[in-house]
Amino acid sequence: MKKLTTSALYISITLFIASCGSDDSFVVLPDTDGDSSSEIVHSGIIAADETWSATEIHVLGDKVVVDNGVTLTIEPGTIIKGVEGEGSLASALIVARGGRLMAEGTSSNPIIFTSMLDDIEVGQSAGTNLSEADNGLWGGLIVLGNAPISADASAVQIEGIPADETYGLYGGNDPSDNSGIIRYISVRHGGTLIGEGNEINGITLGGVGSGTIIEYVEVVGNKDDGVEWFGGTVNVSNVLVWAADDDAIDVDQAYSGTINNALVIAFSGTDHALEIDGPEGSIDGSFTLSNATLLGVDDEIADFRDGAMGTLTNIYISGFVSPSADLDSNNEADGEGDVELDDDESSANYAAGTLELSGWEVNLPSNTTLQDIFKDKADIPTSGIQDDIPNFATAVTPGLRSVGVDMSLFSGWTFAHQKGKLVDLQ
Repeated sequence: MKKLTTSALYISITLFIASCGSDDSFVVLPDTDGDSSSEIVHSGIIAADETWSATEIHVLGDKVVVDNGVTLTIEPGTIIKGVEGEGSLASALIVARGGRLMAEGTSSNPIIFTSMLDDIEVGQSAGTNLSEADNGLWGGLIVLGNAPISADASAVQIEGIPADETYGLYGGNDPSDNSGIIRYISVRHGGTLIGEGNEINGITLGGVGSGTIIEYVEVVGNKDDGVEWFGGTVNVSNVLVWAADDDAIDVDQAYSGTINNALVIAFSGTDHALEIDGPEGSIDGSFTLSNATLLGVDDEIADFRDGAMGTLTNIYISGFVSPSADLDSNNEADGEGDVELDDDESSANYAAGTLELSGWEVNLPSNTTLQDIFKDKADIPTSGIQDDIPNFATAVTPGLRSVGVDMSLFSGWTFAHQKGKLVDLQ
């Protein structure tokens, strides 16, 4: 890859963007060091089918939008880099309703989304200068579809995109809507601020339908959530989130698909491994999370809020702090290291069986019981999660788990594997 200085490259990108209209445009910044690679800067609306080749670095100069009726194809092994900037200057790849992203990487040639500050080059799968702690350096990947959501309206604007930008709408009445294929991708170092008090998720899925294929995806070092579902019906399998600075997996607006084989590796900035919210409108929905491993530090395991619904089965938990050892200024447990039913509606759903936990195994911290981990903060005494613990949760010692993720499916192609993180987790 050519070795333009950061300032020189940004000047080139800025001058290019200033000369562009609203339609997609790109400029090729030629190779200067003889490695036969170049950088192609993209900006604005992609209004006709387009293919991004793996022989160049593709730069997101700002928000790049795959428009309604348009297909963007990204070849296996392609590297996409987002420039720095917040708000209106934030870089992101956005697939609008009716657009399609065909990003089909392979286990030997994953597609990598990263920061312009990453020194990764064409033909490589990891750079040398950034770690999982580097976040907020660009935006992220946003996919918007026509599947049902439970919100104030059947279609709403995704957070952080101005209301007058219609490409930010998501939601509809087509559960089988198809936004393309996303396979073997790694999204790294994102999460910059794109709106007032709002960072962008590593991968945002708004109203994405079940006709979309999403599997083998990784998010590393994101300033906000790792992956967040806003309604929709898409099924996602083999997902890894490492070092999210807010929630690793976040479910909202009656998401009704399945998440299978998920690995969460928290770090000191992570808020929740799981944050599960219920419907915001009249549509109810229930998702399924199965075969997940949640590895924490001083984070909260899970919050179920706002009438959460769903089935969470075969979940392994390890490494979280004991709730009784993590006290706030009032000498009370502040919620770290536990699983909470956080409101009356979620407790009622648990009692009614529309929020179901089964097959949970916990590697308990010292001097901690399962009753310390699973808590009901609501006022409904009949929810019975404390009494019900023997029916869904078991304490296990390290190395003897019988549930959780199949980590072998993340070997080779992920940043976590390349940085030696998975070795420590076997």
